[in-house]
Amino acid sequence: MMKSGPLIEDFLRYLTVERGLARNSVLAYGQDLAKFARYLNVKARNARQIRQGEIDEFARRLSREGLAARSIARALNAVRMFYRFLVAEKVVTDDPTAQVRSPRTHKSLPRYLTLEEVDHLLGAPDLQSPLGLRDAAMVELIYATGLRVSELVSLRLRDINMEAGYLRCAGKGGKERLVPLGRQAAQRLRAYLERARPAILSGGTAHPALFLNSRGRGMSRQGFWKILKKCGRAVGLRGKLSPHVLRHSFATHLLERGADLRSVQMMLGHADISTTQIYTHINRERLRKIYKDFHPRA
Repeated sequence: MMKSGPLIEDFLRYLTVERGLARNSVLAYGQDLAKFARYLNVKARNARQIRQGEIDEFARRLSREGLAARSIARALNAVRMFYRFLVAEKVVTDDPTAQVRSPRTHKSLPRYLTLEEVDHLLGAPDLQSPLGLRDAAMVELIYATGLRVSELVSLRLRDINMEAGYLRCAGKGGKERLVPLGRQAAQRLRAYLERARPAILSGGTAHPALFLNSRGRGMSRQGFWKILKKCGRAVGLRGKLSPHVLRHSFATHLLERGADLRSVQMMLGHADISTTQIYTHINRERLRKIYKDFHPRA
């Protein structure tokens, strides 16, 4: 009888090779299924032997361990996808997760910056130094394009087309997309490329990465986090600032000015438009607040 471990490994390999999921997504599935594998060991059961009641018990066990409803829902989703894979591969005939309900989770609205806060943030870097020009270009670019931080630091010199005004980036699952490059972002990027990047390299070995750290190597995600935190501290934006907050700000400000949801979806690289629809909730909440603050009978 095949043990659950090899089955989980087969499933994770399927996610990587056939579904093309990003490495971080596959790791997250693996971590959630590791919890399920430990549960199977405690129950001395095999994945083929599990029934719906035991999946419900697995969820209750996670709750007793102190996991939040959102984390339990994510773990159950991993188990659900795992069993769909097992059914498709004819390893099992019945899906024990078919009637399992995930716990209700409160969907919090994404945090985003106001236009004034964005202006303060973009003015924070020191434009008199090469590293300051680099920081300005990175912060301007991530707000102007809505890139994920992993996409930003993965950009190569050849991914930028200044004349045509766009950049090419590899998103989740290696899917490429073209994103427009705004005028101000292009100006900051040109200043970095002409005046800062050569100074950062300072005669060192050429590097294909667009953004370099102080040692002339490709910028890391952690490196950009530090840059952003430094800029945020300089203008008083501490707790609410992260690379993803800038991505949320990009989408929110576009929709507030009349951009259609489908275009924003394409620019963000969302596979499903339902992921993008969260930003319409932000606009509705904002309208409610305006009504409450200004209508005489609110």
